[in-house]
Amino acid sequence: MWNKIKTYPRQLFDVYCREFRLVTHDLGIILFFIFLPLAYPIIYSLIYNPEVVRDVKMVVVDHDRTPLSRELARNIDACQEAWVIGYAADLNEARHAMNSHKCYAILEIPEGFGKKIGRGEQANAAMYCEMSLLLRYRGFLVASTNVAQEMGAEILAEKINLTAPLAGTIVEGDLLPVVNVSMGNIENGFDSFIMPGVLILILHQCIVLAAGMAGGAKRERPSVTGYNGRNMQPSVLMTMLGQMLCYITILILPIIYLVHYVPLMFSFPMDGNIFEILMFLVPMVIACMGLGFCFQGIVWERESVFVLWVVTSVVFLFLSGLTWPRYAMAPFWKGLSACIPATWGVEGFIRMNTNGASLSQVHSDYVNLWILAAVYLVLAYCVQRWLVRPAILKGYNAYASLRTD
Repeated sequence: MWNKIKTYPRQLFDVYCREFRLVTHDLGIILFFIFLPLAYPIIYSLIYNPEVVRDVKMVVVDHDRTPLSRELARNIDACQEAWVIGYAADLNEARHAMNSHKCYAILEIPEGFGKKIGRGEQANAAMYCEMSLLLRYRGFLVASTNVAQEMGAEILAEKINLTAPLAGTIVEGDLLPVVNVSMGNIENGFDSFIMPGVLILILHQCIVLAAGMAGGAKRERPSVTGYNGRNMQPSVLMTMLGQMLCYITILILPIIYLVHYVPLMFSFPMDGNIFEILMFLVPMVIACMGLGFCFQGIVWERESVFVLWVVTSVVFLFLSGLTWPRYAMAPFWKGLSACIPATWGVEGFIRMNTNGASLSQVHSDYVNLWILAAVYLVLAYCVQRWLVRPAILKGYNAYASLRTD
């Protein structure tokens, strides 16, 4: 028993070298380990830049032509989100301008708008937005909502003053002021909102897919991997540890680049401690490797991992809680999302990097990641011992017999 234990360091070193040779000789694995974490954040961040839109063109169709309707158009034009480039005679002319991309929104003020306000009735104005870019729609919605609230507060204050003149000394301006404080996203930008979570999803996918492709490569290229069915192989545990050490060695620089330098380049919120963030990501990286080792049981060819990529990418994105909050999910989907390491990684990383939480304040996410890491490593051990290793040794024996013939 002691003699067997003494061979473990040598086995670990052999597996580390063999796995490193496999990774450096396989362009597909290098693609996932190097290109994916380096290039994808830049591509996604450039797509969503600029984060907010300013002075988007708008056309006004004013059927009322009263001082109040003109005031509504002037107030919207004064907002930083919208720019009223002119008036159209009717809605058809405004639609023609929108179809020609001369404007991206139409404000239609119906006839009788001013009279209804004068009689104390509710007056409506219609906003038509072109939906090719949701950031434009968001800007127009914010501008129109803010102007409507401000004008409504002013009109209400005037009526109160007419009814009770002394109330003017008590009520001034907005009766119910709303102050929006965006925690961790001062610019209210879409890029700063979604990209910190996407960075963790990119890291999650690159580890899982690279480990899965490595399993397919071992079945296809026994001459490169160095597996020999005629000799004693390293234990499954030492094989997994050697592979994990190899992957961690390769991923150290990409991880630092993802969680520190990409937010720095694009001015994302950065209030966390980089050392605590890296410590938080350790169990997530281990859990992702365990999940990747489990996927090796169904990845029989290197190309099969691309199908896995297509199937899991959108699912992991939706289940992470970025596009739909987890508390609003059905129990089944909420439970499924809890089994994905990226879910807890995204939640903890956003709290730490964006809102400045410490490692102790994301204790529940940190513990859940360690639990997932333990579970997936146990499952990976079973898959490697009873599925992957017999298939690799069988492939090597068939390869050796062909070379002998």
